[in-house]
Amino acid sequence: MTAATRARPAIAGFHHFSITATDLDASVAWYQRVLGLEPLPMTFPHYGAEESGHAVVLLEPAQRWAIGIHRHVANPGTPASETVTGLDHFALAVSSREDLDAWASWLDAQGVAHSGVTDTTDPMPYSVLVFRDPDNIQLELVHLPG
Repeated sequence: MTAATRARPAIAGFHHFSITATDLDASVAWYQRVLGLEPLPMTFPHYGAEESGHAVVLLEPAQRWAIGIHRHVANPGTPASETVTGLDHFALAVSSREDLDAWASWLDAQGVAHSGVTDTTDPMPYSVLVFRDPDNIQLELVHLPG
C-alpha cells in the first residue's frame, strides 16, 4: 500500500489554538468576559524557549476547546493584521441565525465593536458576525443554514 492509498490517521477533534498578545492580562480578561472562557490555574512556558515568555490557556467550559494567549519578551507591540503571514482570523460556529442576533446584542452590551450580522448566498448561503479582540485579531461567529 502506498502513502497515497493509505487512509489518513484519525483526528479526535479540535483542541486549541494560540495567539500572541501585546498585553497578556488585558487579553485574558477580554476572552473571559466576551467568550466566557476560563483560565487554567497555571501558565505554560514556550516549548524550547522557556525564557522568552509564557502562555495562559483559557478553556471553553462546555465544549472543552481552548485558546492559548502568549506573552513574548520580544513582542514589539504591533497590532495583528490579516494582511501579513500568520493568523487571518478564526471562526466559531453557532446553531442558528437567531444566535447571531443574540451574540450581536451580547457584544453591544460588552462594548465590543462588530460588523452586525451579514447574510449572504455567495459563494454559498451563510450568516456571519465579525468582531476583533484587543490585538485586532478578527473573530467570526458563523451559521450555516441546514
